[in-house]
Amino acid sequence: MRTLPTATALAVLFSSAVLATAAPAAADTSRPVPVWDVDDTVVDGVHQRVFLSDRYHDQIVVTDYTGRVVTRLTGLHQVRDLTLSPDSGTLYAAVSGADKIVAFDTERLTPTAEYPTGDRTIPSRVAYAEGRIWFAYGDQWGSGLGAVDLTAQTPTVTLDLAAGHDWASPPMLYADPDNPGTLLALDGGISSAPIVVYDIASGTPVIRTSAEKGGFHDDAALTPDGQSVVVAGPGNRALTEYRLSDLSQVRTYPVPSEPLSVDIAPDGTVAATVLDPDDLGDTYVFTSGQPASVRNLDHSWMPWGGHALSWSPDGTKLFAVTGNDASTRLHTIDAPRKHVPALTVNAPATAPRAQSLTVKGTLTATLPLPAGTPVKVVRTDMESPEGKSLGTKYLGTGGKFSFTNSPPAGGKVKYTVTYAGDATHTPATASDTVEVSRAKPTLTLNNHGKKYSYGADVKFTAHLGTTYKNRKVEIYADPFGSDKPRKLVKSGTVNSNGNLSVVLDLRRDTKVIAKFAGDARYQPRAVSSTVGTRVRVSTAISGHYKTKYAWNHTYHYIHKSKDPVFTTTMTPYPGRQQRLQFQVYYDGTWYDSGSEYFPLDASGVSKVRLTGTPDTGWRMRARSSYYDTTSGDNVNSTTHGSWKYFIFTG
Repeated sequence: MRTLPTATALAVLFSSAVLATAAPAAADTSRPVPVWDVDDTVVDGVHQRVFLSDRYHDQIVVTDYTGRVVTRLTGLHQVRDLTLSPDSGTLYAAVSGADKIVAFDTERLTPTAEYPTGDRTIPSRVAYAEGRIWFAYGDQWGSGLGAVDLTAQTPTVTLDLAAGHDWASPPMLYADPDNPGTLLALDGGISSAPIVVYDIASGTPVIRTSAEKGGFHDDAALTPDGQSVVVAGPGNRALTEYRLSDLSQVRTYPVPSEPLSVDIAPDGTVAATVLDPDDLGDTYVFTSGQPASVRNLDHSWMPWGGHALSWSPDGTKLFAVTGNDASTRLHTIDAPRKHVPALTVNAPATAPRAQSLTVKGTLTATLPLPAGTPVKVVRTDMESPEGKSLGTKYLGTGGKFSFTNSPPAGGKVKYTVTYAGDATHTPATASDTVEVSRAKPTLTLNNHGKKYSYGADVKFTAHLGTTYKNRKVEIYADPFGSDKPRKLVKSGTVNSNGNLSVVLDLRRDTKVIAKFAGDARYQPRAVSSTVGTRVRVSTAISGHYKTKYAWNHTYHYIHKSKDPVFTTTMTPYPGRQQRLQFQVYYDGTWYDSGSEYFPLDASGVSKVRLTGTPDTGWRMRARSSYYDTTSGDNVNSTTHGSWKYFIFTG
């Protein structure tokens, strides 16, 4: 699937590893990429680009080293395998749905040539070696091996080069310039899992050696000298290295679940991804002489069925693809050989201010850190919002540490522990927060429960008792009614008596709130005072022929043949009604004789005509009232107008 760059051969000298999990290092990057499901990943070190083939979208997505998309090479029907020329100047893509191999200029990212492989050949695997593009084609038992000879004046395509081997599926292909004349082919489509080493020095493949290893191979990678191959396959909780000369087993690299992708850096460092169904860690890097470093790049199962892991040609970065469909991401690991420590910090959930508390934690890694390893501690609180150093603490046995501290400030106090990292470990930072107690301050607000006339100017005074440093209070007014939002009406420092006052012009029932934000020793507090505001209301009688002062009131005299009109004027509000009430005087007592609600117009006026043939000589009276809620709204307090007195005469 890939042609590896020339590099010095280095052995990987261990046969077992201590495994543990850790989160990605802080320097790593992870970006979403528009790939449904990756088939192959190739890294161009010359132009620092990553190529991702996506047969479901008929495209090759090109990104930079940070995962930012540079462009998409589209119209490649069911594109599968990719490989680079030795100089990284050309990218070759097996376009199985179009029966061709397409070449692209890696600098300009434009197509430069197409090599048709024949009708219904379905080329799916490619490798570059000896001036030829070797490709696997076909389907199931109709699979075969072919080549495009680029050394010819006119490139030619030759099929049926399997040298008598009967492939059950198009084999995965690998070649390395450090082992010239050699082409490796692996069949991942049959349980016998044959591996075939071809001699291609003459241009016509000849089987040098072959063996059936069992299992279905998912991926493979050649060692830097091209003399061995490391194979990933299901059911084997290990990667297995075989020597190409005789396909004998050299060593294994243990992993806890099915290995899916594998790649090898120029210095011999082996990297692999695993299925990771238990979410214990999905990416393993085996560095000579050390236990494997483990990262957990994704909490879902890792993608399978394609090559989703590649080193940069200089071996400094590792690129891994996780997820599929809309969740596909490209991860760039900047220090892949380093172990990623797991740092935990545990502080008590609550603690009293100015009293000693204990913070504990652990710093562990697959390559254990020795006792005495330093970590730095910073406390962040209201007094030190930028953080205050608490000095350096040191690991004890088993990566444990603890320290005591007496927090001088209350509220949320965060303890942050930082490990700087070293030559074999990435940095790590973790923190925990303590809710430290604060005293409850005295805060009062006057006038609660009082009622005032419409338009009254009322003074509200908030009183703040003893605090530490903060002497600021905010006063808000929240008039009743959804059309009047709460508003800050006064903010400032209380006077020497602890008071802050504001005068409000009351036109509705109003909730007044005083707030103290708290400080390092006193907790925040808010108090409220709700006051009522009456409406303006008056009633006038028309249709009378005279007025006369009698029985301590002014009476309106009305002929019984005349229908009087009672005009109410009230503070307007949408949907508001006034209640008009009548009473009659009999034997020293006023008795109710009826009442009814009447709507106000937009200006707050309601006119009611009293009709009928009344009895004469009776003392009567009427008044208009606003009733909280039953008058159609609740923005004011119940208000009664003054009585208006009248008598019907003959």
